[in-house]
Amino acid sequence: MNILQVNSSARRENSHSTRLATRLVARLREVDPEATLTVRDLAVAPHPVLDEDALGALFTPAGQRTPEQAARVALDDALIAEIQAADVVVLGVPMYNFGVPAQLKNWIDAIARAQVTFRYTASGPEGLLQGKKAYVALTRGGKYRNTPADTQVPYLRTVLAFLGMTDVHFVYAEGLAMGPDAERTGLAAAHDQIEAVV
Repeated sequence: MNILQVNSSARRENSHSTRLATRLVARLREVDPEATLTVRDLAVAPHPVLDEDALGALFTPAGQRTPEQAARVALDDALIAEIQAADVVVLGVPMYNFGVPAQLKNWIDAIARAQVTFRYTASGPEGLLQGKKAYVALTRGGKYRNTPADTQVPYLRTVLAFLGMTDVHFVYAEGLAMGPDAERTGLAAAHDQIEAVV
């Protein structure tokens, strides 16, 4: 089993979402001690935004790209290769202003490439990253699970399914900014969920 762990917190250290993602990975490796692990930490190595220059590079045929364009596309290619090689994807996702971190959006924009990780067919879009299992460790300051304010879960379900990943499990740590007792309760609940889903 090849595991890809993607940490999307802006914090390099002391991130609850990164700790929970790491705990998920540890649990997976208890089940399969031979599992390999690749860690992509988007705080340590932020991926560039999808801007006009990046679009120009992506839409220029490979043989006609400038060295700068080729280098930009190669950054995305590296992320695509990581997720293509993974059997299991573990995402650490804090909630920032009711959405996913910009770092994670940049990663998603990099791995979502037509004819490589998805394609359009006569019957609609088809994800090409099939047969993978995904775990998402969500951390929130408040409590938003199953409320209209939780935009993360619908978005991540949609984009992962669009890419072919429909076996997705969410772990919630909520109330982390509501005092020490609420934080302990939220993290303990997340730990219990990890034991249940792996």
